[in-house]
Amino acid sequence: MQEPVVECVPNFSEGRDTRRVKAIVAAMRVEGVRLLDWSMDADHNRSVVTVAGPPAAVVESAVRGVGKAAELIDLTRQEGVHPRIGAADVIPFVPVRGIKLEQCALLARQAGLEIWRRYSVPVYFYEAAAARPDRANLEDVRRGQFEGLREAVSKDPSRRPDLGGPGLHPTAGASAVGARKFLVAYNIYLDSADVAVARAIARGVRASSGGLRGVKAMGVLVHGRAQLSMNITDLEATPISKVYRTIQALAVRHKVSLAEGEVIGLLPEAACERDSEWMRQITRFDPQARILERRLEHPLAWPDEM
Repeated sequence: MQEPVVECVPNFSEGRDTRRVKAIVAAMRVEGVRLLDWSMDADHNRSVVTVAGPPAAVVESAVRGVGKAAELIDLTRQEGVHPRIGAADVIPFVPVRGIKLEQCALLARQAGLEIWRRYSVPVYFYEAAAARPDRANLEDVRRGQFEGLREAVSKDPSRRPDLGGPGLHPTAGASAVGARKFLVAYNIYLDSADVAVARAIARGVRASSGGLRGVKAMGVLVHGRAQLSMNITDLEATPISKVYRTIQALAVRHKVSLAEGEVIGLLPEAACERDSEWMRQITRFDPQARILERRLEHPLAWPDEM
């Protein structure tokens, strides 16, 4: 019988300082944990790390990453276009093999407890690990971002963390720790600099505005071009090809064209639609590096501690 494998995909609020991000990744090195991917996004000022391995080891890896991020990232000096409430902003646990989502929710609770105990970073639990129904959606947890949440917790008890607090960590904020299914971070650039058009298309496609199930989307400006930045959280209900076709129709309505797309992090094999138009538009897609199952067999080398 194969050992259970869980994935964790922490998002850190630093995407411009390579030394800091490398130090965070290096701190996550734990025996048995495989480093599958790490990337930096200077415009969103965010980095995404993907690790996988035995459940207890992955929990320890994630907790250590939060500690290093709290040490190195000061949110009072950080800015970027991506919403965030913490230096280690989001810590999701994802079932890969031999483990269920409900068990990943328990791992999230364990990780949250250690994060508070070791580093005094308060924790909000979300999605399958949510302690309250109004915190199942990450957007609701992050409402107001670090600055707004910092003020809200002092006035509104309903906004206080699930663990720790009642205030946020003065520089590291709080971490949202959860359990979820596979998520694909997918961006599409428009052949336009009109961010209002990107925002209108985002409203048309995201679930919270009556669009597609499991799609979260926002319109932003990146390098002078309008971009649709999306998370697709229910690949069974809404394959990426369906998202692409919907966006294509909305783009025609707004008299813009779709330029190229990009995937941040890894894709599960089941999400790859080989002959689809959306995959042909992905720039620099290397199956060996970008498909989860292949990367599990051939993980990355851990960076040296800085």
